[in-house]
Amino acid sequence: MTAPARLSWIPTRRDWRWYSGLVLLAYVLLHLLNHAMGLVSLDAAEAMLRVVHRGWRSPVGTVLLYGAASVHVALAFYGLWERRTLSMPAIEACRLLLGFAMPLLLIGHVTSTRWALESFGLDASYTRLVAGLWSPGDAALQLGLMTAAWVHGCIGLHLALRRHAAWRRIRWAWTLAMVLVPLLAALGFLAMGREIVWTGAVALHSPTAEQSAINAGRTADARLAYLLAVVAVLLARLLRTGPWVSARTLTLDYGSRRIRVPQGWTVLEASRAHGVPHLSLCGGRARCSTCRVRVHGPAAHLPPAGVDERRTLRRVAAPDDVRLACQLRPEGDLRVTPLFTASVEPATASHLGHEREVAILFVDLRRWSNLSDGQWPVDLVYVLDRYFALVGAAVREQGGVPNQFIGDSVMAIFGLDGTLPQACRQALRAAALIEQRMDAWRDEFGLQFGHVLDFGMGLHAGSAAVGEVGYLDTTTFTAVGEVVNTASRLQDHSKAASARLVVSHKAMRTAGIYSAPGPSQRLSVRGRDRPLDVYAIAHPAQLPPEWLRDGAAVDRRA
Repeated sequence: MTAPARLSWIPTRRDWRWYSGLVLLAYVLLHLLNHAMGLVSLDAAEAMLRVVHRGWRSPVGTVLLYGAASVHVALAFYGLWERRTLSMPAIEACRLLLGFAMPLLLIGHVTSTRWALESFGLDASYTRLVAGLWSPGDAALQLGLMTAAWVHGCIGLHLALRRHAAWRRIRWAWTLAMVLVPLLAALGFLAMGREIVWTGAVALHSPTAEQSAINAGRTADARLAYLLAVVAVLLARLLRTGPWVSARTLTLDYGSRRIRVPQGWTVLEASRAHGVPHLSLCGGRARCSTCRVRVHGPAAHLPPAGVDERRTLRRVAAPDDVRLACQLRPEGDLRVTPLFTASVEPATASHLGHEREVAILFVDLRRWSNLSDGQWPVDLVYVLDRYFALVGAAVREQGGVPNQFIGDSVMAIFGLDGTLPQACRQALRAAALIEQRMDAWRDEFGLQFGHVLDFGMGLHAGSAAVGEVGYLDTTTFTAVGEVVNTASRLQDHSKAASARLVVSHKAMRTAGIYSAPGPSQRLSVRGRDRPLDVYAIAHPAQLPPEWLRDGAAVDRRA
């Protein structure tokens, strides 16, 4: 069944949750940093507060802040009501609980600042606010709720972005910020409180006892209304999914296990509720694609994919029989096969692999069979050791990782610690260096063994799953995906092309090289739906040096 077409620019529910969350996270971050300015002085904190208030109290800022808060809370309520089961990993449960605590902070802040300003003309200076909260209970509540909102946003960012290599490179810095920002805010708050006590500073417009009582009443009423709304959603969810509800059930067959669940559950909810290992790095937001399953069953049992699911499946080039378990709510019996399984928490399952952009270089010896025929095994081991050492050293010197040594072939991965354009240039430099050193060894090898060895290389760039594969204790770090298969096929084609290196057009353009190193060829590669444009380079060591420099872009002609 095909889903109705939809304009791609129309925001989806996932988009609204993401953008509103970013606005709220920016609001919380600015206020925590503003608190931290109290470590400098009360005046410095007041100066920053005036700038922050000018932004949030402007018409645009008001719409952004209160609109984002309304949208985020509404989506949280809907998401809670929509859940068929509350079984989830600990990190997702933590995010959920902290998220529902966040409005309690916003309610108290709104009544003591914006409401107080509009109703009584009270200023929202730190002198008034800190003095009003200068008691252990009030200060702990205010800072605790703000920290809860901050941590909720940090966890949400981590779950949404942890599949990206760039995020994993800065994750340590983000973790440090997640701890330091609320800590510095608390210290700044204490510093301002002590300064107010020492100096006896008094706010220009302090509330009267009657005004304070009205604000406290508003805060209590609003918080009570919010808590009642949460309870109402929980009760509505319970009435819809409770054990007394007679719901139609269906069977999900995982191959080794069959389970029955009520109709309306997602496949991921069914897996979690029944203890079936099922990976989901983004927390069921249709972002990471790691929960995807291959489905077998009547088309009538498969509801059409939504916009978010279609976007993600298109990004990973999933075939027609693959769906996202976090989005698929079967309408009848199905057989499902998770494509990624996890027996541990996703947060600690780094060995399960991550999608990232890499450049793959394959190197293969030629005429190896001539040498191995009738040669002593110890001589063959010596040759392979020397060959692997030569290629491996060249790869490492250019920033790559020599990864697989299979037979007389070597696979190298570039881009694990940098950008894809940099990785492509590193791979080209490694290919040139390999040719130089192989040619230097060639004469010596001929004198020793009376044979002439040659080699071929293939280079391609693209997305791959990078992680550990294997069985039990026998595992190895490697890359898996179309880019690996294509690079291997290009290496095979180097023999027919009588070239030392066959490189894809994509890898050349990504490296910033827009001048063709020769005539391109349209090559049909097994495993790819469409032909690939490639260049056969007879001698990569003779490529112009300026083509291989980092940051260089050569001849930017289309």
